[in-house]
Amino acid sequence: MQRFQGIPASGGIAIGPAWVYLPEEPVVERRKVDDPAHEVERINQAFAKAREQIGALIERARVTAGEEEAAIFEAHQLFLDDAELLAAQQESIHVHSLNAEAAIEDAFEHYANMLGQMDDEYFQARAQDVRDVKRRVIRILMDKDHADAASLDHPAIVLAEELAPSDTIEFDQANLLGLCTVRGGPTSHSAILARALGIPAIVNAPIPLREIPEDVTVILDGETGEVWIDPPEDVVAALRKRQAKWRERREAELRLAHEPAITTDGHVVEVVANVGNIQDARQAMNMGAEGVGLFRTEFLYLGRSSMPTEREQIQAYKAVFEVMEQRPMVVRTLDVGGDKPVLYLNVMAEPNPFLGWRAIRMIDTRSDVLLRQFRALLIAAGMTGADLRIMLPLVSCLEEVERARELFEQAQGEIVREGHVAPEKVQFGMMVEVPSTALLAEHFAQKVDFFSIGTNDLTQYTLAVDRTNERVAHLASPFHPAVLKLIAMTIEAAHKAGIWVGLCGEMAGDPLATPLLLGLGLDEFSMAPASVPRVKHEIRRWSMAQCREIAQKALAMPTTSAVRQFLEYVVE
Repeated sequence: MQRFQGIPASGGIAIGPAWVYLPEEPVVERRKVDDPAHEVERINQAFAKAREQIGALIERARVTAGEEEAAIFEAHQLFLDDAELLAAQQESIHVHSLNAEAAIEDAFEHYANMLGQMDDEYFQARAQDVRDVKRRVIRILMDKDHADAASLDHPAIVLAEELAPSDTIEFDQANLLGLCTVRGGPTSHSAILARALGIPAIVNAPIPLREIPEDVTVILDGETGEVWIDPPEDVVAALRKRQAKWRERREAELRLAHEPAITTDGHVVEVVANVGNIQDARQAMNMGAEGVGLFRTEFLYLGRSSMPTEREQIQAYKAVFEVMEQRPMVVRTLDVGGDKPVLYLNVMAEPNPFLGWRAIRMIDTRSDVLLRQFRALLIAAGMTGADLRIMLPLVSCLEEVERARELFEQAQGEIVREGHVAPEKVQFGMMVEVPSTALLAEHFAQKVDFFSIGTNDLTQYTLAVDRTNERVAHLASPFHPAVLKLIAMTIEAAHKAGIWVGLCGEMAGDPLATPLLLGLGLDEFSMAPASVPRVKHEIRRWSMAQCREIAQKALAMPTTSAVRQFLEYVVE
């Protein structure tokens, strides 16, 4: 037997034969061409065929997974109409005389690399979607556009290096018992599709794919991230019992997903979702989210050559606000710069972009960007009656908040003078994701209406660990005692000042952290939509007295492993 540890991506336990999926990647030949017009026409024809194929995937996803999942492939179609991508292809062909395949490779790969270099895991995962469309178009150009995934002809657990969203939806769902990839993250669209389809899935598991015998028995535990290859009968029997127990619990969680999260002694907690577009918002509503705790707005600014207009912003925000039906909407202002290249904002390459000119730090020379975003958010909220809560990312000093607040109040005054309806409910807050902010939380709390703790970045900056670096990512745990102390310090200072605190890092969606965060006094948990039912279920298990005792004990522990072992013991 071999056992591997990966990252959980979709809950449940799968048991079945292995099916190793190693599709042949198209190899692009780069060559000079004499007839650029012919290459452009080849691309036009390939795009037309790609639109047809993606249209079929949209219908397949709509039937097998749902409207929100079908929207993943609607976004794929948009890549085929992206003006910047089209311009890059045209330049490669007309200026550099490259063939169509090379032009597609260069344009799409440049955009994918831009997304992949970002600090936000959500946008890193979108790079996979860009490459999925790129591969489709190149295969069409090379007359190799068959679907490798369609060859799964018997019930099996698919093991792969990485899966594109189109792979995941093209598998015969009746034969797809589970998914496990060597690469990828839990926010990839393949992982999202697996959750929507109810298929157990694990990512980032270091399995030697080429050494796996065909049809050997595999077990996946999508809750723990564990993978067993060729397990003995006693392990199989034990996991079958765990599988039945998981199914029973998940059914109970989904039945009560739309009920409030109340502890056994009557303490009510807000459970909300992290979203990045209208499709995420719809999934959040389906999963019982009581609002949005993190609305990422970067999607409006990326992959284009100029700033989005105020009108474009208003329409995009309004669409998401309407889906959430006046539930609380915590919106993060633009978080680009440094590792997120946006040429029209004059973002320069930096030796250490995670510590560079990004997010709120752009206010020193581009205050117009933040002012325009404030205006658009306020106008959209006034039009929809949204409960708007705007927050600033990557704050590290008090002056940043003070300057941003001046712009916020300026925007409020402007829209009223121009005759727009001002929102009745609006709050001004900030993220706590830099240690300096947590250490000075008592001072920041005097300037804002709420805090939202971003544990992904807070962990990274506290422990000096690049969580995107696979060699050290295992060190980046929010259960490290130093991170826990900063969280506790932030919540205590906020409550002393009479403001509320949310948490929107991955930690919020981890059931292991639920009693700990409750015990620290957290007011709002924000997570991936699919995690909402599970965390609500977990909250209902505990009393606040139990949680405070758990938190006190965890804070006194010296190591990450000690905290995790303690929580695993008490939560189970």
